[in-house]
Amino acid sequence: MKTPILNRSLSLEAPSNAPDGAGGYMRSWAVLGTLWGEIRPRTGRESTGETGPLAINMFRIIVRGAPVGDDSRPVPGQRFRAAGRVYHILAVTESEPDGMYLTCETREEIAA
Repeated sequence: MKTPILNRSLSLEAPSNAPDGAGGYMRSWAVLGTLWGEIRPRTGRESTGETGPLAINMFRIIVRGAPVGDDSRPVPGQRFRAAGRVYHILAVTESEPDGMYLTCETREEIAA
C-alpha cells in the first residue's frame, strides 16, 4: 500500500437526536474532533431524492488508525465534514494488518 497523504482537515461528526415536542425527534450533529485524511474519488451516479434529482458520489477517505471503541475512530453512521462538503460514512476497515490507517467508504449527496 502506498503511504497516504493526510492533507485534508476533516471534522468527525456523530448524530444526536433530541425530542421535538410532538412525539418525534430532531437530528443534529455533534463534532467529535478533527482528523487529517486523504480523499480519493470513486464513482458517481444520478438518482432521484425526495426533492428532486441528486448527484451521489462515492469517496474513499483514509485517516490515521485508532483502536476499536476510541472516540477518534470513525464508525458507520457518522460523517465527515470538510469545506462545506459532507461525507456519510458507510464502512470502515483497517488499510493494512498493522492498523496504521483506516479506510472509510463514504457517500456524498448533492442536489442536482
